[in-house]
Amino acid sequence: MNKLKTLSIICLAAMCLGALGCKIPSFLSAKSSVVQPTSYGSSQDTINTATQPWKTFFKDKNLADLIDTAVKNNQELLITLQEIEIAKNDIRVRQGALLPMVGLRGAGGVEKVGRYTSQGAGDASADITPGKRVPDALTDLTLGAVANWEVDIWKKLHNAKKAAINRYLATVEGKNFVMTSLVAEVANSYYELLALDNQLDIIHQNIKLQQDALEIVKVQKEAARATELAVQKFQAEVLASQSMEFEVLQQITETENRINFLLARYPQPIKREKADIAKLLPAEVKAGIPAQLLANRPDIKQAELELMAANLDVRVARAEFFPSLDISASIGLQAFKPSYLMTLPESMLFSLAGDLAAPLINRNAIRAEFNSASARQQQALYNYERTVLNAYLEVYNQVSKISNLDRSYQLKAQQVAAMNTSIEVAGDLFKSARADYFEVLMTQRDALESKMQLIETRKAQLNAAVNIYRELGGGWK
Repeated sequence: MNKLKTLSIICLAAMCLGALGCKIPSFLSAKSSVVQPTSYGSSQDTINTATQPWKTFFKDKNLADLIDTAVKNNQELLITLQEIEIAKNDIRVRQGALLPMVGLRGAGGVEKVGRYTSQGAGDASADITPGKRVPDALTDLTLGAVANWEVDIWKKLHNAKKAAINRYLATVEGKNFVMTSLVAEVANSYYELLALDNQLDIIHQNIKLQQDALEIVKVQKEAARATELAVQKFQAEVLASQSMEFEVLQQITETENRINFLLARYPQPIKREKADIAKLLPAEVKAGIPAQLLANRPDIKQAELELMAANLDVRVARAEFFPSLDISASIGLQAFKPSYLMTLPESMLFSLAGDLAAPLINRNAIRAEFNSASARQQQALYNYERTVLNAYLEVYNQVSKISNLDRSYQLKAQQVAAMNTSIEVAGDLFKSARADYFEVLMTQRDALESKMQLIETRKAQLNAAVNIYRELGGGWK
């Protein structure tokens, strides 16, 4: 007996020493060390347009109605709402793991043991009632409650729940980011539609101008002042412009359907005013300072929350190296005949057990999971830093673009004015035979190109205002 006791003590000591000798990886929290610039140039103005709701940022009522419909019906946005529900349910799962699992248990069975066994010989000598032996075939009826609980000694379950909460909040920010992109995409497509309408009007004006020139050159040919070559050249220009008209009409159809897709509806005309896009001034945008991106950009907040969740995942994986304590209990009634179930206290059963277990040998799987969690933590850190860097560069590019587009538009407007004058001069010179048809054709062609470019530049200005509003984190509030 003493030898058995001594052996037990030696084995227990060996297990304790082995557990202490196993090196447990240390936990390192991943924190970004990147220092963000303090401004987008020399300006230190803290006024930020991103705080403006999209309903006040966009003044066009037709555009506001389109965005409102998109926010309600867009399928991608609805998909992200379901992702939020999934993340919310994951929190409930993690919360449930913190509480004891309690259930009801009912069981029944029958057993006949061998007569010449230790159990059979023992049963044969036992009496429940004087003069009555235990039946050879025993039934076993059980009715009771069972419970099992993992005691969260090392905060493993609590950290898993916190990670689930952070991922839930990250999905909310993901939905906000989708909404920001959706608002900007609808607005950009709407302005593209207005630009195409204006380009179509210019093409119609150009066709009218070319047809008038064609009639003049036909008259000149009859008067022997022009040749058939001039007539055919003017006719070719008219046909080219008419062909361009149908190309623009196709672009209008595709742009309308792009908006319809964002609004989750089948093809139908997009309501809009036939406004001169040159008179549409881009909304004034204030970029503020880069530090405000951390609070306004949903994708940055999403990356930050995912980094926090990854940090907690490492803690959860590290806790697997430590012992776990499980407590199980049961209480109920058990007997071999239904009539004995209510015979108390003889039929009552109960149990209470604690199980403390720790991994000792062959912990490669646990270490591999810890290493994977650490690698995912580093991925989340790099993703956060990349998201912050990308946000800064996007805003910086748009700030520069707005400034350069404004200068470009002013110069192109002067170019269009000069080309309009040149068309009149070329027409007068052609009528007086002081300029040939080729000069008139080239002047008309250059004027058309300059007008189309002017509209493209104005559209780019409108899009730049929308884009910087999106890059600053506006549109989801």
